Amino acid sequence: MDLPRIVESLLFATDRPLTAKAISQVLHGAARFSPSPETAAYEKTSPGDVEAAIEQLNTQLQSEGSSLMVQGIAGGFQLKTQPAFAIWTNRLFDAPRAPRLSQPALETLAVIAYRQPIGRAEIESVRGVAVDGVVATLLERKVIRVAGRSEQPGRPLLYETTPVFLELFGLKGLDELPNADELRRLQPPEPPSHVLQQQQLDVGLVPADADPAPAGGSDRPQDSEASPATD
Repeated sequence: MDLPRIVESLLFATDRPLTAKAISQVLHGAARFSPSPETAAYEKTSPGDVEAAIEQLNTQLQSEGSSLMVQGIAGGFQLKTQPAFAIWTNRLFDAPRAPRLSQPALETLAVIAYRQPIGRAEIESVRGVAVDGVVATLLERKVIRVAGRSEQPGRPLLYETTPVFLELFGLKGLDELPNADELRRLQPPEPPSHVLQQQQLDVGLVPADADPAPAGGSDRPQDSEASPATD
């Protein structure tokens, strides 16, 4: 058995992307726990060897006219059908699909993807609306996660995208986002004054009876995720 075909079997056996490191660890484990001349031959296979084998496998599949290909997704690799065969493979999935993300959720997700890690106040500064419900939905869908806390007053939570986000959009990594470098260099506007005041109240930097934020600060529209868009 050559390495490209072994890698092909591993990618076929899972529905999630596998990294080159994970594949090499499988080979090491097989040599250790299932010793044989076949497994011993790949006992010291490195992630670089696996990546070379994947390139070779893709070349073999293409030369054979196979309907399959190996695609890099979310930092790993996944065995997929060629796009030309989608007209047939899509017919296998007649069951209703999960509701799609709503437009407000997609816009919020885009802000997080380009500016991560980013806090809620900064997201709201960019979007101009409250995003509590949308962020909760994105967390529930596991396309974002908590990345830690900011050093700003109140130490608000910071959010970042997850590997599920990369899988959903078929990206190898965040560097494949369109115009990623240009947009990340843009500085978001300062959070509204009422948001900054609330952060200060949270840590007692201003008294609770301080002058309220300027009028209109609480009249921002709310994004709603109660009824996400569906197909």
